[in-house]
Amino acid sequence: MGKAEILKEIIESRRSIFPKDYTGEEIELEILDEILRSATFAPNHKRTKPWRFKIFKGEEKTRLGEKLAEIYKNTVAPQHFLEKKYLSISEKAAKANVIVTISVNFSGLLPEWEEIAATAMAVQNMYLTCTAHGIGSYWSSPGMIKHLDEFLNLEENQKCYGLFYIGKI
Repeated sequence: MGKAEILKEIIESRRSIFPKDYTGEEIELEILDEILRSATFAPNHKRTKPWRFKIFKGEEKTRLGEKLAEIYKNTVAPQHFLEKKYLSISEKAAKANVIVTISVNFSGLLPEWEEIAATAMAVQNMYLTCTAHGIGSYWSSPGMIKHLDEFLNLEENQKCYGLFYIGKI
């Protein structure tokens, strides 16, 4: 099979695979490094490399899950609060082997949409690399992310656009 056919197969088989379907097995460090490194090959105008990823594993991942659950509890109207959803937030984090926060660093050199687009292409590279390795991944963009700035130590010119869950399937 030639490179074009392999690429076509990977692109066509890419799917969002949710944490509930992850096995909980550890992803080999070399594969995780390859997934993250693939993001750096995304096209980006003026080479601003606007993506900012923070990797959460182990205890840090648990704290992120707890923080997301806390944000949900503190921001949802009491009459709309669902205990099941509250508990599922931490469970989703626990099922993933790794959670990568996806943020954009706005350089001021380009229109914001270009830096958002470059970041999305970087995430697509990670999606495709996960697919090539038979690893599940999912880009989630819950409303809670707009309350993560302080937790993530984001700068004034940065904004979180999602969470990228990764796990063996």
